[in-house]
Amino acid sequence: MSFTTIPILDLALAQDPATKPAFLADLQHALMEVGFLYLKNVGISDDVFKQVIAEGRAFFDIPTEEKLKIEMKNAPSFLGYSRLSAEVTAGEIDHREQIDISTEHPLPGPGAPLHANLLAPNQWPSAEVLPNFRRVFAEYLKTMGRISIYFTSLIAEAIELPSNAFDKYFDGDDQHHKLKIVKYPDVGTLGAAGKGGNQGVGPHKDSMLTSYLLQASHHRGLQVQNMAGEWIDCPPIDGTLVVAIGQGLEALTQGVCKATTHRVLSPAAGAGPRFSIPFFQGVRGDTSFADLAHVGVGQVPERVKARRWRVGRGGVDVVEFTFRAGGAAATLGEATLRNRVKSHTDVGERWYPDILASVREEQAALAREKEKKRLEEQQQQQQPAATQGDIPLAPTSVEAH
Repeated sequence: MSFTTIPILDLALAQDPATKPAFLADLQHALMEVGFLYLKNVGISDDVFKQVIAEGRAFFDIPTEEKLKIEMKNAPSFLGYSRLSAEVTAGEIDHREQIDISTEHPLPGPGAPLHANLLAPNQWPSAEVLPNFRRVFAEYLKTMGRISIYFTSLIAEAIELPSNAFDKYFDGDDQHHKLKIVKYPDVGTLGAAGKGGNQGVGPHKDSMLTSYLLQASHHRGLQVQNMAGEWIDCPPIDGTLVVAIGQGLEALTQGVCKATTHRVLSPAAGAGPRFSIPFFQGVRGDTSFADLAHVGVGQVPERVKARRWRVGRGGVDVVEFTFRAGGAAATLGEATLRNRVKSHTDVGERWYPDILASVREEQAALAREKEKKRLEEQQQQQQPAATQGDIPLAPTSVEAH
């Protein structure tokens, strides 16, 4: 059965032995049937949330020249400011403006793999224009890092794995995490660009294990796709984070945890801009796809898998599951770098032209294959149907995703 609402879980219940079993049961339901959930009482005060939101929104009010001093294409780390409509998802332009910040690391040394460029110092806005911004977001990153790793231990327990099952994929307190501060202008302010559609962010699945969204304005716009192909609203609820399950978690749990397609629609004309602050839990970049496929976190118990399959597989999904071995990347770090190049082609052109060329060749090949399939299906539809007594036509072979 397809979900029609997003469940709300109370993290405080996980910290009481009397209520933890019920919490884990609700979490298992959310992991298997939805892939999204609201989380309340996460251990962050309302005052801290308000400060994070205020500082995040204030960034977009500083002068343009200050933003361009820290533009993303200035460095190979994919950290910093992105102009409006500079990012691409699902082959279409995202109408958003943003700054990307991550756990800070020193610049990689000689001989480091190329994806180590993602571990770098941040490009912070000047303290002269935003004196509290760096302190607020450096602390928020640390806090969210702790929350995300604790919550991942609860996910393990919810599917009857040891609570430390995922720890091998984290670098402890030095683990690299990332967040974005995003502004989605309403379509009335986009001019000609707004006439092309209202894509804030196109349909996609998150890559790694978990992500945590702080919805920083009253606007709706975030939508989650259920198995019937319907888009379900995920409106802002004060005091909560929206948790999304990533493809990495789905792969590691042998499909038990569900990575769900979602998108963001730009606000309607006259509604004003929507703001959001998503935090993306990181994993060790040197983790190989071979490890994920053949070692991972161990086998999820068969009784848990059986519950997942009773919920059902298949259904409508506009985004293919891509988190698997056999592609151009051998490690998560390499795959992450390729994804960033694909999304931020201006950075790719400046710092990673060879990877960008490879990505474009891959996209062209996929487009040719898609067109070939379309023409084959069109030709098949034009053939006369088999009559009674004829040998039945074989069904088209379609790979299940």
